[in-house]
Amino acid sequence: MPRCGRGIGMQQWQPQQGRSGRHRRGSRRRRLRWGRLLAVAAGFTVLLFGLVKLIGYGMDLISSRQAANKLQAIYYAAPTETPIAVTPEPTALPTPVPTPTETAAPTPSPAPAQSPIPRLAALAYPQNPKLQISSRFKALRKESKDIVGWLSIHRMLDEAVTQRDNVYYLDHDATGNSNVNGALFLDSAIGLKSRPYTYIIYGHNMKNGTMFGSLRNYENSTFYHNDPFITFDTLYESGRYVIFAAGSVSTEEHGNNYVDFFSLRSANIPERQAAIDVLISASVHTCTVDVQADDQLLVLVTCVEKDEERRVVVARRIREDEDEAELKKLVQKSRKKQ
Repeated sequence: MPRCGRGIGMQQWQPQQGRSGRHRRGSRRRRLRWGRLLAVAAGFTVLLFGLVKLIGYGMDLISSRQAANKLQAIYYAAPTETPIAVTPEPTALPTPVPTPTETAAPTPSPAPAQSPIPRLAALAYPQNPKLQISSRFKALRKESKDIVGWLSIHRMLDEAVTQRDNVYYLDHDATGNSNVNGALFLDSAIGLKSRPYTYIIYGHNMKNGTMFGSLRNYENSTFYHNDPFITFDTLYESGRYVIFAAGSVSTEEHGNNYVDFFSLRSANIPERQAAIDVLISASVHTCTVDVQADDQLLVLVTCVEKDEERRVVVARRIREDEDEAELKKLVQKSRKKQ
């Protein structure tokens, strides 16, 4: 009996222990299943979010191209005007020198003053001193009052240029609609009532090549040699420019190839020339085009991978006595720096 009793006791204890072990194993399996389900759900959510963003980017790209095509149709449909004739300003008559009636005692000469820093004089537009807006831009500004220019690079870019506050057009197209591709925009500090010595234009470095995503092409010597010219027209003048530098610069004062963009807008000639020299030094190509501080500059700026760096393509206005064919030959003599 005791043995039988002990046997019954063992039989009662063993099954209970087995049920508890299976319960723990079942709980672990359920937790693993839930963990897997949560991981799958999280992965699906991330995938769905990425897909929605991708679709959004695609829709924005389509919308951006539609806006650009609409503006191109307006821009090229409007007739071009004949440059306005400019009447030269009359030459001021010399001030007559009075004839002395008696010999005066010599006046001591003042101490020689320090030479003033040479500065660029403010200029009117040579062909448009009365600031008449061309019919092309009158038509464009019916779509957006912020459109102030048109930038065209052969086989690569043909876009309106806006101007507001250096922020708005980071995520709006040139007609003012919200768009991640943004628009090209002129630095807000550049006034257009007199002829600027420097135009600075910003745009996104889009991976699809839109906006300023295609500027990287100018770091290729073959591309640069074949297409060294840019057309940039504004409300008040048309312009052709020849590229003389392309590369990356730093926005940090102690970085390599630091460029103070304010200096490029400055009328201070030595300060401006120093900034031009840095741009030439930072270029991936040797510079074969003559550039002077009083040349009108066109600076195209976009971001690169590093936050403190910017990719730039820099051109100067073609002078009246220059021939584009000869300039192209000069450009083709440039070489990629080692």
